[in-house]
Amino acid sequence: MAEIEVLRESVLAELAGGPSGSGVDVVGRVCRACVRLLPVDGAAVSVMADAGHREAVYTSDAVSAALAELQFALGEGPCFEAFAHGGPVLVADLGARLTTAWPVFAAQAAEYPVAALFTFPLQIGVVRVATLDTYRATPGSLAGDELAIALQVADIAALALSGLLGGDRWLDGDGRWMEGAGMRHRVVHQATGMLIAHLDVPAAEALARLRAYAFGHDRALRDVAADLVAGRLELDRGAW
Repeated sequence: MAEIEVLRESVLAELAGGPSGSGVDVVGRVCRACVRLLPVDGAAVSVMADAGHREAVYTSDAVSAALAELQFALGEGPCFEAFAHGGPVLVADLGARLTTAWPVFAAQAAEYPVAALFTFPLQIGVVRVATLDTYRATPGSLAGDELAIALQVADIAALALSGLLGGDRWLDGDGRWMEGAGMRHRVVHQATGMLIAHLDVPAAEALARLRAYAFGHDRALRDVAADLVAGRLELDRGAW
C-alpha cells in the first residue's frame, strides 16, 4: 500500500479510537508525513476563522512556527489568501512576490531560509476551518504528481483536524471560533477585546490597530498585547 494510503488508514484508525487518539498528535503525524512525501522542508496546520482568529495546531520545525506567527502578527500571507479563496496558493519563488502579494510578509519571510511556499485550505464538510502551510528553502514549483499528493495530504490533514472538534474544541460545528485551552494567541484576543470596549470600534479595526502599533514600534504582537492586558501600556485613545 502506498504511504499516502497508509497515512489515511492510520488517521481513520486513530479517529475511530475516540478522543484519546484524535488530537494534535494525529495532525502532527500528517505534517511530518507531508515533509517526507513532498519536496518541502516544513509543514504546519493552523485553524482559522478569519484574519483575527488563527491558531497553529502543529508546526514541524522552527521556521514553520516562525512563518505561522509572522502571518498572524501581520494579518497577511498565503494562509489568509488560501482560506479566503478556497484554493491552493503556490508560490514557486517568494522573492518574485516582494512587490505584489502580501509585501510586508514576503519581505520579513525573506529573513528565514524560505524560497517557496505552498498553502492549501482545509475543509471539514462544507466548512473551511484551517490551512496546511508548507515551505522549502529552494525555489521551484511542485510537479503535477507532487501537487496531486499535496492535495491528498491536505484532505487527510482535514480529516485529522476533525478529531479536535471533539477534543480541544477550538472550533464549533459551524466553524465559528471558540476559545479553548492552549491557545497561543489568547492574550491577543483579550487585548483586542479591550480596544473594542475602549475605542468603540469593530473587532477587525481593533486588531488592525493592535497590529499597526506592534509593527510601528518594531515589537512582537503578543508582547504588545500582553503589556496592554497587564496594564503596562496605557489605553490612551491617541496612541491607538
